[in-house]
Amino acid sequence: MDRLFAFYFFLLLSSFIIADAGSIGVNYGRIANNLPSASKVVQLLKSQGIERVKVFDTDAAVLKALSGSGIKVTVDLPNELLFSAAKRPSFAFSWVQKNVAAYHPDTQIEAIGVGNEVFVDPHNTTKFLLPAMKNVHEALVKYNLHSSIKVSSPIALSALQNSYPSSAGSFRPELIEPVFKPMLSFLRQTGSFLMVNAYPFFAYESNTDVISLDYALFRENPGVVDAGNGLRYFSLFDAQIDAVFAALSALKYDDIRMVVTETGWPSKGDENENGASVENAAAYNGNLVRRILTGGGTPLRPKADLTVYLFALFNEDQKPGPTSERNYGLFYPNEEKVYNIPFTVEGLKNYHDHRSPVNRSPTVRAPVNGGGGVSKSTSGNTWCVANAEVGKEKLQRGLDYACGEGGADCRPIQRGATCYNPNTLEAHASFAFNSYYQKQSRAGGSCYFGGAAYVVTQPPRYGVCEFPTGY
Repeated sequence: MDRLFAFYFFLLLSSFIIADAGSIGVNYGRIANNLPSASKVVQLLKSQGIERVKVFDTDAAVLKALSGSGIKVTVDLPNELLFSAAKRPSFAFSWVQKNVAAYHPDTQIEAIGVGNEVFVDPHNTTKFLLPAMKNVHEALVKYNLHSSIKVSSPIALSALQNSYPSSAGSFRPELIEPVFKPMLSFLRQTGSFLMVNAYPFFAYESNTDVISLDYALFRENPGVVDAGNGLRYFSLFDAQIDAVFAALSALKYDDIRMVVTETGWPSKGDENENGASVENAAAYNGNLVRRILTGGGTPLRPKADLTVYLFALFNEDQKPGPTSERNYGLFYPNEEKVYNIPFTVEGLKNYHDHRSPVNRSPTVRAPVNGGGGVSKSTSGNTWCVANAEVGKEKLQRGLDYACGEGGADCRPIQRGATCYNPNTLEAHASFAFNSYYQKQSRAGGSCYFGGAAYVVTQPPRYGVCEFPTGY
């Protein structure tokens, strides 16, 4: 009876875990001449269980197709309209009326990105950003939509002056007073969030001598310790996001939430685009989905469950630039998957990061001037144990997930069983984490639990309990 009760108790708790976990969306770009119709795209999104989509404009056919779908939508006011939206409140009002109010709520628009990576726009539209955001928000207020639709603007990581180590993260000095402080104040006042585009691929591509591919792809690695705060990072993505959180903290805006509006990895690239391959793209996006949907924030913000939009839905054949730009798609235009990864918690149950034995990440030296490189683990047997530094709440959430939805064998840590003692959260979580890790064949990313776990190469010791090394 006790075991049956525990089983259902863990199942109940795991349902709360998933509800509190992060969310996955996709970017639906259309710079191509061979894409399926908008209505077919909506059916594709629904068939894959994708519940959020971000578009780069307000195309009428797309917004009509999304009507009644239940998919939450983020739309964009393009950079070329920033000047008009900033200088003329009437323009912003008309734009919201025509492109937002006309579709909402049947089309569940939840956010407006005003511009995109404005600070790197060659047309120097930075000075128009904040006035445009305010005018768009005021237009939403007039339609009484400001509570359900938030206004923000995606920034690139190039908006940071420092990003390594993460604890030293800071915004570019010339942007702080004229842009970031007033923009962050606006986000705070309106209950909105900061949109961030983060691409570990770019950092890895240009620093393969100092950044481990395993570290970039969420695979098993010994981690990198941030000398500034002592936190250990097991992925470049987390390190990049925490650099932005640190930059926010430096300006006393710790309360601002973050949404990762773009991240991805190309499945093909030019000869000099190191790391661009189908296998690496599948590993990055697949392991990222698992990382986000199993809950947990970053080492610096362990409670900050993230919403992340993968870039992009399709390969787009008319995008300019290097080959990689046309090969970020999760799907080909004929709707076939470029590689097979899940987008839902249910799909994660049978997901494994399949690594080619001839394409292993080489051993690399530690970073010289940043980059977050790690050395490749050369261990044989490995185990997964709890990271007590993240706190009891984080450990409990991970334990609940592992024993519930994760399918770990948690019978040995029930009262009276062989591994019940020592009766501590760290010991029980370690056993559960390791059971899940071993059942997943020690796949990359399966020993993470939102930063609450890490891999060790020596057998863990908690009382007389023996930790399994395989199932």
